[in-house]
Amino acid sequence: MRRGAITRGSVLKAVAEHDEAGREAFLSKYGFGEARSYVLVHEGREYDSKAIAGVAHKWDQGRALAADEFSGGKDHAAAWLKRLGFQIRAVKNPDWARDEVILACDLVMGNGWKGLDVQDRRVIELSALLQLLPLHADADRNDKFRNPNGVARKTFDIATRHPDYRGKPTNGGALDVEVLHEFLARPGEMTEVARLLRQGISTGELQDLAQADDEELDDDFSAPEGRLLLRRHRARERNKGLRKKKIASVLRKGGSLACEACGFDFEEVYGERGAGYVECHHIVPLHEAGEGTTKLNDLALICANCHRMIHRRAPWPTPAELGSAIAHRGQSRHRGTTVGKQRDEVAASSDVQEGQR
Repeated sequence: MRRGAITRGSVLKAVAEHDEAGREAFLSKYGFGEARSYVLVHEGREYDSKAIAGVAHKWDQGRALAADEFSGGKDHAAAWLKRLGFQIRAVKNPDWARDEVILACDLVMGNGWKGLDVQDRRVIELSALLQLLPLHADADRNDKFRNPNGVARKTFDIATRHPDYRGKPTNGGALDVEVLHEFLARPGEMTEVARLLRQGISTGELQDLAQADDEELDDDFSAPEGRLLLRRHRARERNKGLRKKKIASVLRKGGSLACEACGFDFEEVYGERGAGYVECHHIVPLHEAGEGTTKLNDLALICANCHRMIHRRAPWPTPAELGSAIAHRGQSRHRGTTVGKQRDEVAASSDVQEGQR
């Protein structure tokens, strides 16, 4: 039996069986609990997506899947049902992303580090803006996604974590505290980040960025600004015209296409296959560079490994800074190797002297 090999007809049969037996009896019969992540929405009714997908297997594969044989989330049940054209809805809304917390924190700072009420015009405006952010898929949102109640609650989560707050903090996450302290340490920079986010969403510029970029922006990729401005930053780096101009400029001045951080040269290592290849990195983060035209001096030619390491964790090092770290580590390893050899030589000499006695 192949997991996920179900048809729309088998799903509808499982739905009909559910309606006939009732939810409690249906779940009990097949050993499923209530959905914790996603529900199937069909003809205005909600169904436990994992249970429906598992029972649908009975009609296509000869037996129902047991609850411990698959997950109810994006990797299994929800993905299978969505692929068949069914509507899937999240039970809980996704956690707040860094971009969203930045916008909420900017609101709190503008309010004197105090939380805002749900009726506040600024809360209502931010709620509408957050619903436009292309950070969370529609299937991950329920009908309360970033509504004014949720936004107002988040402003208090942030405000009650301020160092000057003397009461008991409300429930919040580590990200709230992290972003709060960044605003306290670099208010001008973080305010500019919030402004760029608002501007990019209002103009539609950030909404239009390719969603496929998320395939690269996994948990190991981070940016000072957040995911959306990182997408914009990466879009600049992918500008083929700029990359060609940068390479031509370097070669015209007699330079090589070696990585500006570690010195790796693709042609030197791979021969003709690597000729002319190098990646292009936009040195200045968007919140510092603003929306101006990218200059060739803003770009650096680096290898894929160094490019990944620069973007891996904020704050980003420049290629020169990364190069210094690489050189320092190389020197440390060399010293360690030298000391080890000297220790071995001393030990060998001692053994010889001991044997001569």
